[in-house]
Amino acid sequence: MPSYNNISSLLQSANLAIENARNDADLQKYLSQYGYTPERIQRGLTLYETAVAAQARQQAKFGEKVAATATLQETSVRAKKSYMRLLKLARIAFNGNAGVATKLRLNGPRKQSLSGWLFQARQFYSNAFSDPDLLGTLAEYGVTPLKLEEGQADIEAVVAANLAQDKAKGEAREATQVRDAAINALKNWLREFFAIAKIALEEDPQLLEILGVVAKE
Repeated sequence: MPSYNNISSLLQSANLAIENARNDADLQKYLSQYGYTPERIQRGLTLYETAVAAQARQQAKFGEKVAATATLQETSVRAKKSYMRLLKLARIAFNGNAGVATKLRLNGPRKQSLSGWLFQARQFYSNAFSDPDLLGTLAEYGVTPLKLEEGQADIEAVVAANLAQDKAKGEAREATQVRDAAINALKNWLREFFAIAKIALEEDPQLLEILGVVAKE
């Protein structure tokens, strides 16, 4: 059986071997004597087509995962920038007010995990909107309700992007598993096919080259 550097070379080799086995009368004459009738070769073609479709879907889903990761990164950068600006202003506005600092989670470092950071940011925005007095004080420092709404929208965009990334990662993982199973099924079929072909074509080894196998193999 030929060696393959990657999935593309496997599919290319499979396509060459199966199509020629289906369409070359001399090959059919020899192969059919060892059980590789047109119907049996058709099963190989079906495995090939399944593998091609599975590879295409896996590549598409992997691309979606990459795009979703990029979107999450972009939305996170934007949301963090707006949130940290408003947080710094709020710390100045409520300097010395421990109650408000706790309510808005103003003190301490921001969480490193995405889930922890989102929890802090969501609490900041939701609790700021819940208290008209806080909104009035924040407005004195340029933190208007509109700016808070925009910042909150940025946070919710991160939440949505994170969910989309999780979905894309799951679909890419599932597509990879399906692709790998299809590729393995095709490999197994080809392994037996080439082994039988070498025996069937012993008296006419040059025909092996039509299947993509070097005769000396």
